[in-house]
Amino acid sequence: MIRLIETGDRKLMHWLNHWDAPRWIRLWMVFSTRAGDGWLWALIGVIVLVLGAEKGVTAVESALAAVVVGQLLFRVLKTLTGRERPCAVEVHCWAKLLPPDRFSFPSGHTITAFCAVLPVGLYYRETLPVLLFCALSVAVSRVVLGLHYLSDVVAGTFIGCGLGYAAFVLSGGVL
Repeated sequence: MIRLIETGDRKLMHWLNHWDAPRWIRLWMVFSTRAGDGWLWALIGVIVLVLGAEKGVTAVESALAAVVVGQLLFRVLKTLTGRERPCAVEVHCWAKLLPPDRFSFPSGHTITAFCAVLPVGLYYRETLPVLLFCALSVAVSRVVLGLHYLSDVVAGTFIGCGLGYAAFVLSGGVL
């Protein structure tokens, strides 16, 4: 099963690395990956704190708790797995971004994105579609830009959603 996933990951990586993406997609992917560096989640947190009253504090605290646990978990998993990044295997044809560390699995940007947006989106349901779009954009950008394999991002999505949901429930949130 692992060999099948790795084969699919490499085929997709090779195709994306040679895809002449339209300019708007290139800009969206670079912007999304840079937003996933943390400034977007901080901005969302500040907005929720300013506009969200008491519920806003709880939402931001639960998101922050999930992000901290997610950061610790992805660092341990990356060290344990030691999976090489796609950009170390094959140079990307148009994306020249440098990865923040050596290892690929799982995607820390993706874990952080879902840890940050899920609790806030569950407290403020009307914002959930937009927040999930932001998190998915970050996740997709990591693959399109050759910084992660698809399986890295899928694992990061599951981990981030699990941690984000757990933080929401533990903070007293109810669906």
